[in-house]
Order: sequence, then structure tokens, then C-alpha cells
Amino acid sequence: MKITLIGGGSVKSTQFISALLRRADFPAVDEFCLMDIDSHKLEVMGTLCGAIVETAWRPIRVTTTTDPHVAFSGADYVITTIRVGGDDARVLDERIALEHRVLGQETTGPGGFAMAMRSIPAILEYAKILRQENPNAWMFNFTNPSGLVTQALYDQGFDRVIGICDSANNAQNALAAYCGVPADRLRAELFGLNHLSWTRKVKFDGMDELPRFLQDDRAVAASTMGMFEPSLVHQLGMYLNEYLFYYYYSERALASILKAAKTRGEEVREISERLWKQLDESDPQTNPRAALDLIASATRRREATYMHYSKANSPSLEQADRDLAAGRYATPVEGDGYAGVVLDIIQAMESGRTLYTGLNVPNRGAIACMRDDDIVEVSCEVDQNGVRSLLIGEIPEHQELLMRSVKRYERLAVEAILNRSRETAAAALMSHPLVMSYSLGHVLIDEYLLAHRRYVGDWA
Repeated sequence: MKITLIGGGSVKSTQFISALLRRADFPAVDEFCLMDIDSHKLEVMGTLCGAIVETAWRPIRVTTTTDPHVAFSGADYVITTIRVGGDDARVLDERIALEHRVLGQETTGPGGFAMAMRSIPAILEYAKILRQENPNAWMFNFTNPSGLVTQALYDQGFDRVIGICDSANNAQNALAAYCGVPADRLRAELFGLNHLSWTRKVKFDGMDELPRFLQDDRAVAASTMGMFEPSLVHQLGMYLNEYLFYYYYSERALASILKAAKTRGEEVREISERLWKQLDESDPQTNPRAALDLIASATRRREATYMHYSKANSPSLEQADRDLAAGRYATPVEGDGYAGVVLDIIQAMESGRTLYTGLNVPNRGAIACMRDDDIVEVSCEVDQNGVRSLLIGEIPEHQELLMRSVKRYERLAVEAILNRSRETAAAALMSHPLVMSYSLGHVLIDEYLLAHRRYVGDWA
């Protein structure tokens, strides 16, 4: 088996190979191929991944390439996790929105559209090459905004694609910890869109454990729902994806981000620049252990400050720095994160066991108010026969109306990006609940097109 990671120059490569090696029962992998357009970062990550494999005494070849044709040749599974324009482009996405007093967040609202402008054309090119080289391979898309990118791929006829976001399974993981059972013993009923989803039930041995969990304010506060007030949680009666914070607390989110000295993109850029400077100074070729410790520490720092403006007990970047200096983030990161979702899927497809998980796939009748060809975030079954969304049926009016508004935005956004149409792009943003302005939509699109012209070209 060959697994290819597009965006292999990211430090996520080391986390992925480590997660794979922790699974003693995982089907045999012959080659783990890293592909990236940044040859320097690719070389460093290739070296570190090779060192991890060597320590584990597993017969896996780690290869690197800047050529997607080589990366896709013979690949059984391809994972895409790229950021076109890097952290600098993300900073522009957020700052341009904030200058107009609109939420600046990389995947939600105008920031998500700006990212999609760059992501969708790049991923479509990779998908075309993959179809040429190996049409039977599966593509797992993590490139953000994941649901929107996956929608574009399906609209262009690429059907062996699954959109993945690890936050889709937060409810299942939280309830597993709460009930003290493995996550694969639970059956969640998740529905929504990427970064706009709810879980209405989580069953263990046929009994829904979610109501009991939601009544435990302390357990809720310790979960990824800690940013939501108990009154809201009790009103909705579901497990809420953390990105719903931007909708349910939109004015608070905007005020907090405007008040912060740095946007999240600027924080992440600072963390990344410091890390790569340290990696270059550490000489990964001769001292891979020290380099891996640096990655673990930086990852801890980044995770500790994730959505910190939404949580009263989250450390600032400065506090995270102090914690890092004190050695509190020096241990390896627990859990498999996004890599675990992919590895679970591959294992199910290869072994024949059935996996129940939340994915971004075509609706095909799962959610009553959505079209069959809409990409939705929904509970699925995965086995040797592929992926099937589970029947959700009717959903409450509140969730339906919000989903339909955002899905209309997504359909128009894909159309605008594929046709390079300013007018359609403005209509897309006008449809988004966090913008809802035709004139502002035009202003934002014009500024994004100017800022990212080298990546998106000229639009009519």
C-alpha cells in the first residue's frame, strides 16, 4: 500500500507517520510519500519521518517528491492538506475582513471564501493529475475550507473524494470519554455542513447518552463546547460544533478578535516562523530527536491558544510562551488528531470492519432539506464497499434555515470560483449569514482579488 500526503512539507507529516506506527494492526504500508512544492521543508520532514520509521523498525519507505505525477503513481490513498499562499495569505484574509468590521476567520464567512479562491483551483489540478495517474485511488481532502473544496471536487465529477475535519467527531469523542468507553462503541447522529454541524444523539448499546451529558454543565464546560453558555446548550439540546461560536456569538467573536493584538493567522505565522528557525538551527539530519521535540512543543503552544478569544480560561500567546519556557509543552502530543480519522477510514476499507464516523460526503437523501448532490457533514458507515451516509431525515427549523443559507453561499462560491465571476462572488457573500450585504460583498471581493492576484489571476 502507498499513502501519499500532498502538503508533505508540513509538520503534520511527522504526526501522521507517528499515528500510523502506533497502530500495530494497521494493514501493511510499503511507501509513505511526501509531496510539496517547498523543497526545503520537504527535505526536513522527509528526514524526520524517516527517523521515526527507523526507530519503530517498520519496513516503510519514506519518499519525497515535488512532482505530483510521481506522488500519485501507484498511490492507493492520497491526503491533501495544503495552504496556498501560506500563513501570509491567511493573515490577509483575516485582516481585510476585519478592516470592514466583518468576522475575520480563515474558514468561516469572507475569510473562508478568500481561502477557497486559492484552494479550489489548486486541489482541482491535483485531482486531474490523480485521475490520470491512478483513477481508482481515494482522495481525502483536509484542505480548508474542507466542505467547500470537497463540493467543488464533486461538482467537477471527482467522486472518490471524502472531505474530512476532525471536529466532526467531537461529540462522539467527548461522550466516549464521559461514558468511559471506546469511541467506536458509540453511534452518533451528526448532521450539518463543515464547521456548521450539530449532533442530536450519541447512542451506547442503543441508549442515547447525550441528554445526560448535556445536563452535566461541568462535563460540557470541559469539552469543546466550553465556549457556549449552558442556557444555549440546554435550549438547542444538541452537541454543537465549536465553529458555531462564530454564528451564535458573532458580535462577541468580532469584538474579541478586533481587541486582540494579533489575529489568529498572525499568531500561527509567528509560531511557525519561530519553529522553522529552530528546526534549521537544530540540524534535523544529525539530531532528529531534538527537532521532533521542537515540533511537539510548538504544536502544544498552538493547540493551547486555539480559539482562545472564545474561552475565558484559555492562555494568551504570551502565557503559552511562558508555559513553553517552563517545559509544560515539551512532551509529545497525545492522540492521533486528523491523522486518526484518515487511518480509521483506510483501516475499515482494507480490513472489512465497519467504521462509524462523521465525514463530508454527498447528501444522497440523508438530510431531508438538502439536495442529493450537496456535500454535507453527516454520520457515515465505512467498510470495504465504500462510504454511505446514514439517514438523518427531518431536522429542526433553526438548523435547516441556517444550513440552507450557508449551503446557498457554498453553491454560489463554487460557481464564482470556477467561473472567476466577481458578480457571483458578491452574491455568494450576500447569502452568507455573517455578511448579508451585496455592497460589502463587492468591496471584500475586490480587495481579496487584489491581495491574492498572483494565486487567483484576473476575474471578470
